[in-house]
Amino acid sequence: MEIVKMSEHQLLRIKDVVDLTTLSKSCINLWVIQGKFPPPIELSATVKVWKIKDIVVWIDQQSGNVSI
Repeated sequence: MEIVKMSEHQLLRIKDVVDLTTLSKSCINLWVIQGKFPPPIELSATVKVWKIKDIVVWIDQQSGNVSI
């Protein structure tokens, strides 16, 4: 996945978030519940997406936070 070509409004499915963060789906879902990861936008009961901008900001914030 090339982040450079993505718009800040790009929406990512869970598979893309997993690829971008190298976290597992279960870890992402747990951290969303715990408030440690940006919550998804629920488009329907079965479709959840994240804004790439939110994920990139979260990744940048983690560089100084070792106790996640």
